[in-house]
Parts: sequence; C-alpha cells; structure tokens
Amino acid sequence: MQLSDYINRMECTFTKNANPGYALNMKKYMKNKFEFFGINSPLRRELCREFLRKENLPSIENIEDIVKDLWNKPQREFQYFAMELLSKYSKQLKNDDYQLFEFMIITKSWWDSVDYIASNLVGTYFKLYPELKKPVSVKWINSDNMWLQRVAIIFQLKYKGDTDTELLFEFIKRHCSSNEFFIRKAIGWALREYSKTNPESVLDFVQKHERRLSGLSKRKALKIINRN
Repeated sequence: MQLSDYINRMECTFTKNANPGYALNMKKYMKNKFEFFGINSPLRRELCREFLRKENLPSIENIEDIVKDLWNKPQREFQYFAMELLSKYSKQLKNDDYQLFEFMIITKSWWDSVDYIASNLVGTYFKLYPELKKPVSVKWINSDNMWLQRVAIIFQLKYKGDTDTELLFEFIKRHCSSNEFFIRKAIGWALREYSKTNPESVLDFVQKHERRLSGLSKRKALKIINRN
C-alpha cells in the first residue's frame, strides 16, 4: 500500500462514518479546541483495526511523515489514530524520536493527546534509551511549555518499581507551587500512581512539602493511601 493511499483510505473511512451530532458534542467536550468526525472511541478502534494490522502497517521509515501529516489534519480522530499507529512501533523507536514526541506534545496540545503520549510513548521510549531519560526530561521540565512539563512529571506512570523517584520528586518540587491546573493535577496523579508501589515514600514526600503542594495535588496524591 502506497503511503498516500494509506492516509487517503483512513480519511475515507472516517468520512463515511462521520456523525455530525456526535461531532458537535465531542467538540464542546473538548472546549471547542478541535474539529471532530463524531466517531466514538469503540467505533474508531474498530474502524482502525484493519490499518493497524501488522501486514498493513507502513514502513517505519515513513512513520514520522505519516504522524505529522495526520497531526496537521483538522479532525481530532486523526491525532488519535496517529498515536495508536506510532505505538505499534514503540519497540523500534530511534534515539532521536523524542523530537517527534515534542512536536506532538506542543502542537494541538490538550490533555487527551498529551497524556497518551506521556505514558504510552514517552514512557516506553525512555526504557529503550535510559541514557536519554534524564537529559531530555530535564529539558522538558525546564521549558516554558506547560505540556512538556506535564509529560516530564507523568511519563513514569506505568513504571511502578522501576520509577526513578529522585527524578520524579525533583521535578515535582520544581513545580509544586505552580498555579497551572494541569500541572497540579499531574503532580497528584504521578504521586498517586507511585503510592500503589511505595505508599510510605509518597506519604513522607507529601508531609515534607505539604505547605508548597496545592490542595488538589495533595488530595489526589493521598487518595489511595487515605482509603487504606
């Protein structure tokens, strides 16, 4: 299948299954930031299944071009598909693919794409290239872009016992006084997930920094600990 045919077939499939009523509701839910075909997640995954089969996947050499092409299209379903397509190559990522992630994170940024990229793509990437984990994530946490900062805080969500706590806690301390809702929530989310592995460490951290942590961050961080 030619590269252009692959994208055109996907666009044709989405267009045929568009639902204007759903599209309007989905657009409102996303604060009118994006256009939609109006395809709900279960149907979208079913429609995309053929395009994500191993025998139908495009060459890895074309992935960056495909992802950027899909990312630049107006309907949000294209970005969802781009992320799911890229995840199929998660174990074949090149060491400079963090630049592609940066493009995806800072372009058409919102929590739905950023959070998927963080835990499903960036998290896997740093396990493939552990030597790049600190320099790249430090670059992001020190950037002026809130979404890059959020990714730096939450990319270890699925790491459990492999979590680099020194890095996690350092990143949180740098931004725990932030007024940004998405940073405050990210801090609480990251701590809550790690509390499933090491509740004592999370509780100790929250107690030491409770004056600087926002109420949202603390409530979310201690949700599981307090439940037990």
